[in-house]
Formats: sequence, C-alpha cells, structure tokens
Amino acid sequence: MDKNGFIDRKIISKIKAFLNYKEAILIYGARQAGKTTIIKILIEQLKNEGQPQDSIFYFDLEDLDFLNIFNQGVESVKNYVSARTGYKGRIYLFVDEIQYLENASNFIKLLVDNYSEKFKLVASGSSVIGIKSKIRQSLVGRVVTFEVFGLDFEEFLWFKNKKINLKEANDLKSEKELKELFIEFAIYGFYPRIAQILKIDEKKYYLKELIQAYVKKDIKDIGRIRNIIKFNNFLRILADQAGSLVNIDSLSLDVGIARETVYDYLMLLENTYIIALLKPYFKNLKSELIKMPKIYFLDNGVLNYLKYNDIVEKISGDIFENIIFSELGKSFGYESIKFWRTQAKNEVDFIVEVGNKLYAIEAKRSYAGENLRDLNNYSSKYPEAEKIVITLNKKISSKKDINVIYPWEIGNYIKK
Repeated sequence: MDKNGFIDRKIISKIKAFLNYKEAILIYGARQAGKTTIIKILIEQLKNEGQPQDSIFYFDLEDLDFLNIFNQGVESVKNYVSARTGYKGRIYLFVDEIQYLENASNFIKLLVDNYSEKFKLVASGSSVIGIKSKIRQSLVGRVVTFEVFGLDFEEFLWFKNKKINLKEANDLKSEKELKELFIEFAIYGFYPRIAQILKIDEKKYYLKELIQAYVKKDIKDIGRIRNIIKFNNFLRILADQAGSLVNIDSLSLDVGIARETVYDYLMLLENTYIIALLKPYFKNLKSELIKMPKIYFLDNGVLNYLKYNDIVEKISGDIFENIIFSELGKSFGYESIKFWRTQAKNEVDFIVEVGNKLYAIEAKRSYAGENLRDLNNYSSKYPEAEKIVITLNKKISSKKDINVIYPWEIGNYIKK
C-alpha cells in the first residue's frame, strides 16, 4: 500500500509502459473492477515522478457537465483545458466512463490524429461494446487496450495484507492459511472492495448491492432490455449452468424468449464482463465437438449470488471449476484457454496453450488419486500435453504422470 492508501495491481506497470506513446490508452473492465483506482494510481505516480499538477486533468463522464463538454467535441475539451492551465508541455487527460460519450471512437480518433503531441488520453469504460467493434476499423493504430479483471489470488493476498510468497509457501501452516483464504476468495469473488471488507455480513451486503445496481439494472439499461423479469431469469439459469455447454434452444425454451434474444443477451453479458464463453479445443473435426461453447462467470461472488439468490458459504464443484477458469484466464489470457469434448462425451475441463506447451487440466474440489479416464483419453490423442489436476483438498501429491497441485501453485507448474 502506498502513502495514498492505494494497493498495487499487476496491470499498472503494463499500462504505465505506454504513457509516453502517442496512442490513446483504453482500459476496459466491469464496474467496480478497479479501473478508477488504477487511473488514480497512474496520476499519483506521474506526480511523484515530477509531472506538474496543472498538466494532469481527470474527468468523470458520469458528471453531466463534463459529459456535455466532451460531447461538443475535441475542440471543446481543448478550450476547457487551455482556459485552466498555462502548461506548455504535454497534458495528460484521464477520462473515466468514456462509454457515456455519444461518439467515443470518433473523439479518440480525432484527438490522436490531430493532438497527440499536445494531449495524452487515458480512458476507461465499463461498457465498450460500440468502441470495441470499431477498434479494428477507425481506431487501429490509435489505441492501446487493456482489460481489467477482478483480483487474482495473489493480488487478493496483497489486498488482505498477507505477506505470503506463493512460490515458497509449502509448509503446513502456510497451506492451511492459504486454503482458508482461497475459500473466502472463491465464495465472495474478486472485486477489490470485497477483499478489503472484514465483516462477513458487510461483504454480503456490498456484493448484493453491487449486483442489484450493475448486473440487474445497469446492464439492463445498456442493452435496452424491456422485460426485466425474463432477463433476470436468464441470469439465474445461466448461473445454474456455469461450467456447462451453452444450449441456445434450451435457454430459449426455459426463459420463454426467442433464440435471437438469447444470442443478444449472451453477447451483452460477455461484453459487459459478466460471463465468458469458452471455446472448444479440437483438431479432429469428425470426432471432437466443435460448436457449443461452455459458460463461465468472470466473478465468483456474482455467480454465487445469482445461483442461490444469496451468498452460500460453501464451494460446490461448479463454483470451484469457475474460479480455476478465472485464475487460468487472468494468469495466461482467456484466449489461451479452451475445453475438450468429443462426440463420445469424453471431456477435459481446460486445455491451456502457453508458448509451445500444451496443458490438460482437470479442476477437482477434492482429489484422492482416482483414475481420470477422460484426462487419459485426451493424453492418448495428444501425448505432448502435460496433465494437471488442480484441487483444494489434495490427498495425493502426484499420480504417475499427473501433477496434482493447489490453485495457488498454478504459476509454478504452468510457465509463460
């Protein structure tokens, strides 16, 4: 924690490396994932490194006065800033909630093309569906993008002020403490504020309020959803199916909505960082299932609440599988993760490709060394894959050619 009370995030150093480039920096992520805090940390670091106060401007576009200035265009912002500083060097514009801007992509394009020597833009957005769709077009070469997800487990320890080196935590005392902390992490999720709240009742209250405000209301407004009841039922059904194949026809029938609406809802939830759709891994088109993705939630606390309409303080198999998906995604990139399933219904939870290495991973809440037929079937087809079982209750340290590890040991066994 620095002198301003901010706790570091791993992504900050990656963003900071681009502060002196001409391209705009665009930070995506769910509400409350820590984007505003990241911006404030970057501002404080610039000041600590000698950047003058009057060369740094912060705008929150939830403020209607600021939003009006930005909606009038780049010249309006330029005039506003010029009237408030005589600084002759490069000025940093930090803009929160840029999704409220009427034509954000056009604003970014004009600013970078015409004023990149004078202004450096760092913007964040909770819902960037419109901007993301245009990055491949008008914003190519004009933006550097970063996605902010919830805390990973190591960052969670930082927020809990736990000084535990995960690479060296192999004694029984550390193992017991880490297991307790990981259970808390799995139950209440990855939001930074949740990690800092000490009382269980207050954690539950904050999480419920967050879901009511941002999942059931804010996302509804972004997607212009008319039938709130059906949308909320859709969310509950998705939570019940976490870790399962997405069946469009079944969802359409169960919720009572058209198939096209199911696709729209899924796209909306994926683009607002509530869910992720995991693609299948295949090489043999005839025998390996290649169409339907699996669904996971990007926050375990959100999944827990939607699944039970409460915060249930236990880790079910699907809750555990979901958090392993999340930890793998935050460590190695969600695009590097797939699952394997054949027409004969052999299935492996996660296939991770990192560099030139292939990993076949099973998430088991408890594992006592039983035979894993599907993992062995995958290995027979892809013998180059390293087999890993990730478990919270490890009753065997290894099993022939299978590494059995705790969730916090992922980085020791899977190398970037």
